[in-house]
Amino acid sequence: MERWFISDQGTLRCGWKVLGFYLLLTALVVAAALGLYRLGRPPNMGPWLGAGLGALASLLCVRLEGRPFSGLGFRPGWRWLFECLGGVLGGILLILATALVVRGLGGFHWERTPGMGVRQLLIAGGPLLGVAFNEELFARGYPFQRLVEGAGPWVGQLALAALFALMHWRNPGMHGATKAWATLNIGLAAILLGFCYLRTRSLALPIGLHLGWNWAQGSLLGFGVSGTTGFKGAWTPVFHGRPEWLTGGAFGLEASLPCALLCGAAILGLWRWRGSSPLRRASGVSMPA
Repeated sequence: MERWFISDQGTLRCGWKVLGFYLLLTALVVAAALGLYRLGRPPNMGPWLGAGLGALASLLCVRLEGRPFSGLGFRPGWRWLFECLGGVLGGILLILATALVVRGLGGFHWERTPGMGVRQLLIAGGPLLGVAFNEELFARGYPFQRLVEGAGPWVGQLALAALFALMHWRNPGMHGATKAWATLNIGLAAILLGFCYLRTRSLALPIGLHLGWNWAQGSLLGFGVSGTTGFKGAWTPVFHGRPEWLTGGAFGLEASLPCALLCGAAILGLWRWRGSSPLRRASGVSMPA
């Protein structure tokens, strides 16, 4: 019976660590919601509060293991900053390329949104940075890293990609064919973000990519972001009545075929980066470099 809980190395198995993290995070979220309720405020978990609770749960888990918090991929310094900014640029370029493909296929045209300047665009990035920190701690932080350590990168990638996609099933617009395309693309995005961590062993690149993707899609280009349509972009897309599998519709570009193709290309590029893959080494399967 003990082998169900303890590995051959004498440590708690990774699956129980991951379960413990999510139970702890749930307890912290419930406690925060009750605290807000007692203070007479709506028990709404904003992105930065969620990020703070995720960081606290991660800190408690690594402290129980006797490891430093920085080992999760937070190493302040110029390299971390440059990786994060590189991720922001990569996310912007990836979603912009998707939008240009859809536009080139006659899916929409843009109109300039009045009253949206640089200041408004920068302000819009604040909550989205909180979302990026929150979701990367949840899906590429402690749980992902412990699964990679204990069960290998294939298990970590596929398990957290599935969980990341399921997390978005309650978002507005998740129905019919849009739900299928959005689930596929969000899962692919999770694998892409997972590769960003595996290639750098830092959360800087995935946080930056996540931020750049969401900010460009909503605040810059005016599309919905994972079904959230309250964004006022610097540009407003005017759709031409083409199928939603091409444009993503109100859900956003994340529910389109071009997004799937470009995410797939980006994943392939990261997999081939430096001619070596953690997935390949862990699985022992011979694949072309």
